[in-house]
Amino acid sequence: MIQDIYPHKLDNHYYPDRRPAAKSPVIAFRKQDVLVKGDLFPSSDEFPEDITDKLIYLFSLDEENYFYLDAGDESMKLPDGYEFISVRTFRRMGTAEKYRVFLAYTALQLANWYRGNKYCGWCGRKTSIDTKERALRCECGNVIYPRIVPAVIVGITNGDKILVTQYKTGFAHYALVAGFTEIGETLEETVAREAMEETGLKVKNIRYYKSQPWGIVDDILVGFYCDVDGDDTIRMDEGELKVAEWRSREDVELQPDDYSLTNEMMTMFKEGRI
Repeated sequence: MIQDIYPHKLDNHYYPDRRPAAKSPVIAFRKQDVLVKGDLFPSSDEFPEDITDKLIYLFSLDEENYFYLDAGDESMKLPDGYEFISVRTFRRMGTAEKYRVFLAYTALQLANWYRGNKYCGWCGRKTSIDTKERALRCECGNVIYPRIVPAVIVGITNGDKILVTQYKTGFAHYALVAGFTEIGETLEETVAREAMEETGLKVKNIRYYKSQPWGIVDDILVGFYCDVDGDDTIRMDEGELKVAEWRSREDVELQPDDYSLTNEMMTMFKEGRI
């Protein structure tokens, strides 16, 4: 999956006193686009000196510190040879090292949080970066922490078959039932609700498999397998899906890369390991 970057190791602990060195990598965003040259991020010394004070510590990888730059100002002078591309394009171009794609996804989640909370939602004042923890503070006392959105990936099995889906718009490859957890709902309740809403199926034997951070939409994805309970007739939500059907192990079509929890769960079933 996208976070499986061994032998590299990410340290996402917040160190507020860390400052960029001459060659510190910078992950710069303009809206949802990241600044790259091929699959490389620019380094701090490639920017004008007045940019240094705008850099915010993100995380470290193998003891190298990475910094975030909000490059929303289109008049900002940028390093030669670099361009802004969407993070999704960065993932799908097929030439970027996996660990760099994971860094871009994770950095985008933090960038969206910083940009989306420049002003306090309680009183409207401008927030400031906390000096001790990853938080934004307001003079009114409001403290804002990064938010992580829980969502489930559901492998519904029916003997030697699994239910696969295709979304009506957007992502073109086969996937599994999925959805966001509602307020006041357990993850297991989310599994049962999403299965019913998307396919009209009741499920049982809900069991946890694995989780995955998915920073491009602020998610923590939580994978579950479950069994169909009773009638296996699919009643597809045609507003969201264009395909929902049972597939035998040999007929499961996998996604083109190994980044997603969804693809790993389909692979596990296809290979008879679930």
